[in-house]
Amino acid sequence: MDIMTPPHSPETDRFERISPLPAYQLVAEAIEREIVSGHIPPGEPIGTEADLVKQFGVNRSTVREGIRCLEQSGLIRRESSRRLVASLPRQGKLATRVSRALILHQVTFRELYEAIDMLERSAIELAVAHRTDDDLQAIARNLERTRDALSEPIRLAELDTEFHSLVAVATGNRVLQLAREPASLLIYTATQPIFEHVPEAAPRLLAAHEKLYDALVRRDVEDARAWMRRHVADFGKGFLRTGRTLDDPVDRIPFDSIFQTRGTS
Repeated sequence: MDIMTPPHSPETDRFERISPLPAYQLVAEAIEREIVSGHIPPGEPIGTEADLVKQFGVNRSTVREGIRCLEQSGLIRRESSRRLVASLPRQGKLATRVSRALILHQVTFRELYEAIDMLERSAIELAVAHRTDDDLQAIARNLERTRDALSEPIRLAELDTEFHSLVAVATGNRVLQLAREPASLLIYTATQPIFEHVPEAAPRLLAAHEKLYDALVRRDVEDARAWMRRHVADFGKGFLRTGRTLDDPVDRIPFDSIFQTRGTS
């Protein structure tokens, strides 16, 4: 053995080499810290690119790349005067980013189905307790449109998604609303084939939505919970009848339309 080579030990392999962060990422993180901490509240100007170049002492391309990252996350926006302003990330934009991450991790429809089951039952329980008359009116309008769209799979998939979003709004809990949205985006494209290939799917969906609405009106949490469980189970059964399995990764379903029609809102 070469006497100049130190003996191998676990301690010599414990740590990996440190890779310094790119300058643009440091710029983005510095601005993000100020916004998240509340030092720069939503609506307050951050300055212009030129201002930030002077403050950070970096070149303009570094600042521009850092700003681009923050614009994509929704933490800042540009005004017509080119001034940069702190902003609240839109729910749809946040959900889209998480949905894409779930696809990259190759989550399966089984994982998605299990998550939806828990989230939707929690949503309906909270909605029973906190729904308002305005919430009921919005859901009633959704039901009217659904009755007119039973022969239109694409429209029906959109209205189904809207119904569950309205139930989430009725909870009055923004954390729950945001938590369920990424999974909802991925479920969206799986529902249209069900309406196309399972004849009884559309009338069963409408019946379940009407029962859920009735339970909300009566504030009957037990009935609401039971119907939501049945409704989600129907989705699982319908999904299998389209020839797919719950162990398929979500990226086997065409999902581009999700991000074009919903994720950019």
